[in-house]
Amino acid sequence: MKKTVAKVILSLVATVAFAFTGAQMSQPTEAQAASQVSYSKIYKVAKAQLGKPYGWGATGPSRFDCSGFTSYVYKHAAKKTIPRTAQAQYNKYKHVSYKHIKKGDLVFFGGSKHSISHVGLYVGNGKMIDSQNRGVVREAVHAPWWHAVGYARVGNVIK
Repeated sequence: MKKTVAKVILSLVATVAFAFTGAQMSQPTEAQAASQVSYSKIYKVAKAQLGKPYGWGATGPSRFDCSGFTSYVYKHAAKKTIPRTAQAQYNKYKHVSYKHIKKGDLVFFGGSKHSISHVGLYVGNGKMIDSQNRGVVREAVHAPWWHAVGYARVGNVIK
């Protein structure tokens, strides 16, 4: 009888411990929560810049170059400071394949991974918002005038 009661108690303790641990694991840690970024905020800030003119070295809010635009969007939408240049942004973040790209990821262009010359913000359906000679525009990632070099995830972007 004592062995049966002990087994039942042990089983209950194990079940409660598993349920508690499972619940804790499903909640984001403080570090994960801090790195979470709302895509809706990112998109709202990016979309509000559409039509603004290009300016070499410009970081907004009235004109942008490509990396000034992406830096501005993340700073104002997510309170996240990202590197200033396209090459530095490419170098800093975890790369993903085009197959695994998500809204809010950065799209990089240039001659190679060592000569990144342009960056845009992926907004879904093969499109990005970027700042280039026509100003801040929405366009296809795989437009014939761009050579996509890679894609990177800045943070844990949530819907």
